[in-house]
Amino acid sequence: MGNILKAVVAFVPSDKCQKYLLEDLEQMPVDKMVDLSGRQLRRLPLHICSFRELVKLYLSDNNLNHLPPELEQLQNLQILALDFNNFKALPLVVCTLKQLCILYLGNNKLCSLPLELRLLQNLKTLWIESNCLQCLPEVVCELSLLKTLHAGSNALRTLPAQLRCLQELRTIWLSGNLLSEFPSVLLDMPFLEVIDVDRNSIRFFPSLAHLPGLKLVIYDHNPCRNAPKVAKGVRRVGRWSEETPEPRKRSGAVIAITLDEKPSPPPPATKPEPE
Repeated sequence: MGNILKAVVAFVPSDKCQKYLLEDLEQMPVDKMVDLSGRQLRRLPLHICSFRELVKLYLSDNNLNHLPPELEQLQNLQILALDFNNFKALPLVVCTLKQLCILYLGNNKLCSLPLELRLLQNLKTLWIESNCLQCLPEVVCELSLLKTLHAGSNALRTLPAQLRCLQELRTIWLSGNLLSEFPSVLLDMPFLEVIDVDRNSIRFFPSLAHLPGLKLVIYDHNPCRNAPKVAKGVRRVGRWSEETPEPRKRSGAVIAITLDEKPSPPPPATKPEPE
């Protein structure tokens, strides 16, 4: 009954009703974290913007489609979670939060990202999975400290060549896109440690054996006829990654190539829990 009441109250824009959704959150918590996930919020209560020392703000799983300009007051914010909302565009006020290290934008309706995103030069982790992106916004390539990029479950067909400029990037997740070829730019990124291209339409994999930093490549659920070659010790998850023959055609004959190692599957990538 409580959730039903909150859903009804969320439609009422009065301060009293919005304060009810915040329950007893009157002062900034000692741990400098506010978690308002799953509160049926349709707008961010301005009271939160007065917590100027706030470091972590979780607004996941609400009904938000805009943010107030007063959010700019949270200049100490390092983690902002806006995933599972109704954003069709990233509010520009987010780009004023220059201390942000982690930004969750997954499961919205984003078709692009603003050029102002380049202002977030401290950003290390960006989640933009499950949106409506048909190409990876080039502004992402200007986030020089980015280490982890989650861009799965979009409609990406290619990656921009500028991506190679992200020399701090270690992990890129591209599962569930529309890649018909392995992105060639990734071949010029020797510092990558994890590449995930699961659930795409890649038919051929080039050798990845020259990537010295690579530790894990996930390529399952592609219509490929070969497994990517990797250096010794690199884990592979996908067809022919285990000790099963990989078909190779030569002069009409099929030659079986047995792989040496049987990798163990990696742990699933999950969003860190609020601390």
